[in-house]
Amino acid sequence: MTAPTKPPHNGPTDPTAPAVPSVPASAAPAASGESLHSPVIDWFDEHARDLPWRRPEAGAWGVMVSEFMLQQTPVNRALPVYEQWMARWPRPADLAAEAPGEAVRAWGRLGYPRRALRLHGAAVAITERHGGDVPADHAQLLALPGIGEYTAAAVASFAYGRRHAVLDTNVRRVFARAVTGVQYPPNATTAAERKLARALLPDDEARAARWAAASMELGALVCTARNEACHRCPIAAQCAWRLAGKPEHDGPPRRGQTYAGTDRQVRGRLLAVLREAHGPVPQAALDRVWHEPVQRARALDGLVADGLVEPLADGMYRLPLG
Repeated sequence: MTAPTKPPHNGPTDPTAPAVPSVPASAAPAASGESLHSPVIDWFDEHARDLPWRRPEAGAWGVMVSEFMLQQTPVNRALPVYEQWMARWPRPADLAAEAPGEAVRAWGRLGYPRRALRLHGAAVAITERHGGDVPADHAQLLALPGIGEYTAAAVASFAYGRRHAVLDTNVRRVFARAVTGVQYPPNATTAAERKLARALLPDDEARAARWAAASMELGALVCTARNEACHRCPIAAQCAWRLAGKPEHDGPPRRGQTYAGTDRQVRGRLLAVLREAHGPVPQAALDRVWHEPVQRARALDGLVADGLVEPLADGMYRLPLG
């Protein structure tokens, strides 16, 4: 999710790191862009994880693939799928030459498999419009199918060092706590958050890209949603939320993720049968994956509507060929 960086000197957790002293709010400087940049970037230089999409050889395509995979999926689950994907499809044209169903098959159990179709569609567009090279321009990235504001900004920043505000959940949480003084950001990104993120960007383009990567890593490793490690945070002494005594979240309830018994679970089981079959599958084989016929039919219909499954004659189904 971040620009190529040197391998970290220490792991993400450093038990030798000194504790942050308690600082009265009245004596602490207010968090601002200039006061946040250096400590966070310096921390990142020492503690950033050595991830394959951060290495120079990953290129812009590797960054893009990682961004698709890491949406709503933790790093440890995405890593093996990413490595297999890049070994098989090291360039967009390699993926574009395959049937979209192969992308769905290779996606495995990462969840939200429509991401695989969108990534395949982006690869086709990159091959047709840009000669197989992932564009660096934000507007051109945004024009690719399946790419929204976040992914366009992330690829432009992390792959090409461009100056963009990159707002994922981790960054939003860091900004909410350090600057706004609340425990959690709103459920959906707001205009105020985007304005704050732009205001916090360093003027220098390369430093802005480094800041985007560093603030994201800080949220992933230290300023986590639960059990935040303030004693390891490089900006704890100026964090507005910490200085206010860490007031409890008083906004709308945070959305929880449920899976068991949902249509998502049924869809996942249906796709698992189709992925493993390597050919058309009869309706009877799909009927065996879930006991409740109405929910099963609804899930299958949804997969067909999303383009993840193709219905054939005689009640057969397969992954899409294009």
